[in-house]
Amino acid sequence: MLKRAWFNIRYALLLSGCWLFGKLPSWLLYHVFLDVIYFFVYKVAGYRIGVVRDNLRRAFPEKDAEELRIIEKKFYLQLAEIFIDTIDLISISRKDMAKRLEFIGTEQHEAEVAGGSWVAALAHYGSWEYFTSYQMLTDAQVVGVYHKLHSGLFEKLYKYSRARCGAKPVAMRDTMRYVVESARAGRAIVLGLIADQAPRMGEKPNWFDFFSQKTDFYIGPEKIALKFHMPVYFIYTRKKARARYMAEFVRIYDGVEDVPEGEITRRYAVRLEAMIRESPWLWMWSHKRWKKQYKPSDEQ
Repeated sequence: MLKRAWFNIRYALLLSGCWLFGKLPSWLLYHVFLDVIYFFVYKVAGYRIGVVRDNLRRAFPEKDAEELRIIEKKFYLQLAEIFIDTIDLISISRKDMAKRLEFIGTEQHEAEVAGGSWVAALAHYGSWEYFTSYQMLTDAQVVGVYHKLHSGLFEKLYKYSRARCGAKPVAMRDTMRYVVESARAGRAIVLGLIADQAPRMGEKPNWFDFFSQKTDFYIGPEKIALKFHMPVYFIYTRKKARARYMAEFVRIYDGVEDVPEGEITRRYAVRLEAMIRESPWLWMWSHKRWKKQYKPSDEQ
């Protein structure tokens, strides 16, 4: 009981601190604190700078050192902004949240899905958590699939922030069960899946061309889409200003097309690369994306 009480006290303090931080004026958050965070993360700590530089060299061999350094600096500014965005989600109003991510072609998209379930193919690009605001525009249940966190404290905070617009956080290990239950109940869902990071070591690799090199991708979103005949829409995102984005729905699978294995994932990889090349600093380059090396025997 004491352990639970101490947990609740720590959670209350953490939640209150994040809430108060988010209530600070935007000019202070996104112009003063952002620059301070950028300086310490990039200039002082050099957070994963070796990983970032290696990834950029691999992805853009045609760019010279100066061009890569410009992308690098812009990436760390974006990383600082994401840090502030994440905390800001704790206290942001629904009205302000609706301004952060503008959805283009919503009426047409809703007409296409006709009240049914569909997969939102997302990436660690821009401020991806803003997608939960789509819940305010649809009658379907928006589901944010996530990797369960090691810290119970931050797990609870994370679920709270994702649910503030009505979206439902679901741990990755529980995804299939939730989709099955929703199908049986006749409940339409928008399954938000992020599939751009490297799969865990030990899993059977699935190789696709990505930035002119063989890259292992998760194929879980494809399997779910095919099993439940769910259309898949790539959420093509562009940044308008600090903490302001716009997103379009790009259909890469209609739910009925007869496609060969891996085709939906291949289409996702193609759209993802095109989006990253448009504004490369918006992607999460600090992830060890190419830690798994391609071997021809993997595709035999």
